[in-house]
Amino acid sequence: MAKYRNKYRNESTRLQNWDYGWAAAYFVTICTKDRVCYLGDVVNGTMQLSHVGVVADILWHEIKNHAQNVELGAYAVMPNHVHGIIILNESSNAVGTTPTVGKTPVVGSTHALTLRRRPSKTSYTTEPKTIGQKRFQNQGKNTLSSIVGSYKSAVTRHARRLGFDFAWQSRFHDHIIRNPESYERITRYILENPVKWTNDSFHPQNSDADK
Repeated sequence: MAKYRNKYRNESTRLQNWDYGWAAAYFVTICTKDRVCYLGDVVNGTMQLSHVGVVADILWHEIKNHAQNVELGAYAVMPNHVHGIIILNESSNAVGTTPTVGKTPVVGSTHALTLRRRPSKTSYTTEPKTIGQKRFQNQGKNTLSSIVGSYKSAVTRHARRLGFDFAWQSRFHDHIIRNPESYERITRYILENPVKWTNDSFHPQNSDADK
């Protein structure tokens, strides 16, 4: 997963012809400000949550109760970041259907998801702005950005209400999961993150990412 290092996207560097409200599975990484280990520590390969970490853990589960047609895949609250899979479903999909692009599966069949094809370039010949450019004007109410933004705000608000010093990094990383193999590989990476923490690029002794 070293390829995710130093790749925190701002809005302009995300896929310009991709609507992040479209049905898809997204691998999301959210870091604390300056990668401070607010969320706990890993002891003998097991994550020990701090008080703020407990808040982050509980509120991650609440995401599906505050956004429409959302499923949550594997996730891990780590000392200075949160990894998780967020699945945006089509409202007409039934749980257990096999997601496809055409006839090609997108993620595991236990998730209700159809990953839409990107619009062809010809569809933009009369449109002066791309989807990415419009994203500055309207994030939408059920987009990846709005969901992650709401989660981050909720964790910050509750942590500070409880008297804890806490802040997130302003941006987050996202990766569109395009096939079952990637879904399984990313799931395994997330679940094994605590065991491999000392070698993780996010570990304070290993990280030289921008802060």
